[in-house]
Amino acid sequence: MTIEQMREKLKQVLTEKRYSHSIGVMNTAVEMAEHYGADVEKTRIAALLHDCAKNYSSSEMFELCERYNVILDDITRSSRGLIHGFLGAVIAEKYYGVTDPEIYDAIYYHTIGKPDMSLITKIIYIADGIEPSRNFEGVDRIRDMVYEDIDRALVLQIDYTIRSVINKGGLLHTNTIDTRNFYLRKIR
Repeated sequence: MTIEQMREKLKQVLTEKRYSHSIGVMNTAVEMAEHYGADVEKTRIAALLHDCAKNYSSSEMFELCERYNVILDDITRSSRGLIHGFLGAVIAEKYYGVTDPEIYDAIYYHTIGKPDMSLITKIIYIADGIEPSRNFEGVDRIRDMVYEDIDRALVLQIDYTIRSVINKGGLLHTNTIDTRNFYLRKIR
């Protein structure tokens, strides 16, 4: 499937706002990939499809996870906002023909992170948080930092995510904490 075919298919399943966000993430991620020498086409696909499972209802998500044997831990099962990453990787494979493990990984971990991520996975994680429609206190600092030191920018993005989840009274996924600790040790 070509990138244009993916875009057309995605337009049919996402809200206009979510599709616009996905394009913003794609454009931001491509700029980062070019800056860091990552594979631009893999990055473009992962960024475009990162939210491909976002607009399913909770019941549809659980049904699809069961159908495709997507294992959800207790935290993810309790936090609907996390499911779309795990499910999205499978949807990218089944519905968009994505077979590259690096693209799969970037989609899978774009909401929770993981220690020792590939460059493309880091790019998708950060681009999701700093694309042009994002507007939160500290976003400009992350946008500036991302072109100086991607690992420092990653920690700043994770810190924002953690504060946001805590402020909303949500559960923190242990991967997010482990990811922050891994990269904080790395940059020290």
